Amino acid sequence: MARTNTGVNRKHPLLALLDLSAAFDRVDHDILLSRLQSRYGLDGAVLAWIRSFLSDRTQRVCFGGRLSAEIALIFGVPQGSVLGPLLFLLYTAELFDIIASLGLTGHSHADDTQVYLSAPVVESQQPQPVWPNVSSDLIVGWGRTV
Repeated sequence: MARTNTGVNRKHPLLALLDLSAAFDRVDHDILLSRLQSRYGLDGAVLAWIRSFLSDRTQRVCFGGRLSAEIALIFGVPQGSVLGPLLFLLYTAELFDIIASLGLTGHSHADDTQVYLSAPVVESQQPQPVWPNVSSDLIVGWGRTV
């Protein structure tokens, strides 16, 4: 005879997917440089080198055989570089501090982030809130500063 799991420790996994649109293009250079200095202790020549890497970048677009005017890029990290994705991860690391402080688990790949939560099964006819409202408020608040 088959036995079903009727224990009280049953849990449902919940998953929230966070996607920052154009995330690599939204990195604020001043905030990034400040975090690199205060959080990671970078200073002197290393910080100056990263500042130089981020500054004086321009872009233009070719469409229909016509080239646009050149514009200065004051935000973003170069995506085709080795350093760009690393700088993005260091820039967004604070998000994982928020996730961990709430007892949740997070994982990311480039600019896609997953947040996991296991919630106990509740035998009730009424819907039960399981995703902490404070979590979404903190994460949304953090997202507005990025």
